[in-house]
Amino acid sequence: MYGAILGDIIGSPYEFDRGNKSKDFPLFSPDSTYTDDSVMTLAVADAFLSLPPEVTDEDIRWKLIQSMQTYGRKYPYAGYGGMFRRWLKAPNPQPYGSYGNGSAMRVSSAGWLFDNLETVRHMARLSAEVTHNHPEGIKGAEATASAIFWPAPAARKRKSRPTSKPISITI
Repeated sequence: MYGAILGDIIGSPYEFDRGNKSKDFPLFSPDSTYTDDSVMTLAVADAFLSLPPEVTDEDIRWKLIQSMQTYGRKYPYAGYGGMFRRWLKAPNPQPYGSYGNGSAMRVSSAGWLFDNLETVRHMARLSAEVTHNHPEGIKGAEATASAIFWPAPAARKRKSRPTSKPISITI
């Protein structure tokens, strides 16, 4: 998550820059700031960390929606797209078929918090489905979380990293 948030802040001044592709740039500049991707990364992590031991997919979706709306409303000027801004304000938010990269940008915690690839992918899917329910949006979240789950073999020591409480998922 540190990497996701730092990358977001470092890249924020260049997000819509289609020009210079140089690798020679300052890591932090006066224009560096967090964006909607950082806010939603924290919201998704907070939702996952607050899950009770016994939980259904519907419970997980509801927790994700609550957390994302809470964080999004607390930081309303972080750069959300129009459809997502409407979703944040909706009393009963529904997925809107997005295939953008937002679901992949916010899912890093799934790769760290869950102990097997099947659960990592399942949680990534659930985190995407609440907004980005287009198959490509879901694939992006699953791919990102899976890549985070599978570090280099020498560095992979699941017991030494932070984990969530044991979780039982009813599908």
